[in-house]
Amino acid sequence: MRYIDHGAGGPAETMRLAHSPKPTLKEGEVLIEVFYAGVSRPDVAQRQGVYAPPAGASPVLGLEVSGRIVEVAPDVKQWRVGDIVCALTSGGGYAEYCAVPAGNCLPIPLGLTPMEAATMPENFFTVWSNVFQHAHLKAGEKFLVHGGSSGIGLTAIQLAKHFGAQIYTTVGNEEKAAYCKRMGADVVYNYKEQDWAQLIWQDSGKRGIDVILDIVGGKYIMKNIRSLAVEGRLVQIAFLHGSQAIDFDAMRIMMRRLTIMGSTLRPRTLEEKAAIAEDLLKNVWPLFGTGALKSFVYKCFPLEEVVAAHQLLESSRHIGKLVLEVKPTD
Repeated sequence: MRYIDHGAGGPAETMRLAHSPKPTLKEGEVLIEVFYAGVSRPDVAQRQGVYAPPAGASPVLGLEVSGRIVEVAPDVKQWRVGDIVCALTSGGGYAEYCAVPAGNCLPIPLGLTPMEAATMPENFFTVWSNVFQHAHLKAGEKFLVHGGSSGIGLTAIQLAKHFGAQIYTTVGNEEKAAYCKRMGADVVYNYKEQDWAQLIWQDSGKRGIDVILDIVGGKYIMKNIRSLAVEGRLVQIAFLHGSQAIDFDAMRIMMRRLTIMGSTLRPRTLEEKAAIAEDLLKNVWPLFGTGALKSFVYKCFPLEEVVAAHQLLESSRHIGKLVLEVKPTD
């Protein structure tokens, strides 16, 4: 099969097309002939050598795919050869074939194409598990997601809006701000021009935010803590600007009864991921059929143009998700 080899890692230019045997299935897995693969920030981090795959996972980049099941392990009963699915992977998505635990697969949501569906798993598993299962965002609460025009951001905005939250977000330009408002954000701040933390405190009547989903870290860590309401929850899922906060002061955590939590999705157990998938299938996937949720593919690249895809992702010029076409659909 063709796959993308990133060698010892480094800049985007280290990636190249290569060939290898197809994966051999383990117990509980299915083999997917990959139509499309989503491109995400963790792929960039792995390529750069700062986000190693978990033990036993494929070293090939790619954490989400859509495609056709072409083989199933003997103990797999819920899927059959020929089924079209999207799936969360532990690695291996940038390839013509990818072995995936059966419990990590989901049907293509009604109304979506395989290309659109390939961009769903990483974002929806992440947002659902962190914002709704762990932080327990409720209707009527105030919710802040940083990087609102990213795949994670737009997923969080749509889901939070549907379930009745008031949504605040931060973006880097007016085009992204307008897009986030169309997708459901109530208040949008341009972090390059505005002090979002000061404005949130004012706009919330000095009450603060109930739940914050952050991918930035760095100087945002303490700003987030200062922006939280009494019994507010900060959910940290990435550190684009580092995990250190030189101005950190824990007093506010105690005085306002705050909760700080964080997680990474990739190393979680198969059982945990399967439970998230079941929850998504029940509570979220039907919303695509009603039009309550939409996809947000910005651009699709052929597999051989993976370098350009990563360069665009790292530039942050895009809105939404990028995707690789691995095999054209029939």
